[in-house]
Amino acid sequence: MIGFALKLLLAHILGDFVLQPDRWILEKRKKKQRATALYLHLGVHTLVLLILLQFNFKYWLGMAVILVSHFLIDLAKLYLENSIKNGWLFLFDQLAHLLVILWVVYLYHPFLVDTAALFSPASLLLLFCIFSVTSVSAILMRLAMGRWQLPEDKEQDSLPKAGKYIGMLERLLVFGFIVLQQWAAIGWLIAAKSILRFSDLSRAKDRKLTEYVLIGTFCSFGLAITIGLLYLFFLDQIKFGM
Repeated sequence: MIGFALKLLLAHILGDFVLQPDRWILEKRKKKQRATALYLHLGVHTLVLLILLQFNFKYWLGMAVILVSHFLIDLAKLYLENSIKNGWLFLFDQLAHLLVILWVVYLYHPFLVDTAALFSPASLLLLFCIFSVTSVSAILMRLAMGRWQLPEDKEQDSLPKAGKYIGMLERLLVFGFIVLQQWAAIGWLIAAKSILRFSDLSRAKDRKLTEYVLIGTFCSFGLAITIGLLYLFFLDQIKFGM
């Protein structure tokens, strides 16, 4: 089952991303169902599927479902481009393709989804910690750092909410490194951040910006490390049934 699923997923990635030139995408947006590129795109998908499935025509129904649904999903995406933001439209488009692939895999290799595992204490603990280290910690960081306003830190000089998302990704990486027991990688992350912020700190007129960055970094990493250690501790308690 896994091999079959991987072949379908690889075919999707090759056809939708690797083997689709930008000029095809532009032509599809302009001409929609009249675009030759749309049918060339489907032809590439067909060829890749045939090659990866080794021309085994016992899967003809699954291939037909994938190709017809791919055509309809792509066509719907082209007509919805002016109504839905590109980011959301891309996510919906890819999710629809993946759901079709999942259904085709189920047709040939029926499988059961263990919903009990999704709501197990270990899974819930992981979700709790992920939300804590991202969204909850972002609020805590804003409250902790909001007391200081620096003239060098102008909102119009940076991307909207960039600091928030950088902090969330930073803490998520630290949390992941702790879960994987890769403590050395945290040191690498601190070094990388220091290099990236060096130009900002070197231009600072006084040490206020340096102190601000250091406090923010230590607080952010401290939160992530604390949550990571608590996750490992409570995960052990769950494993031993305590």
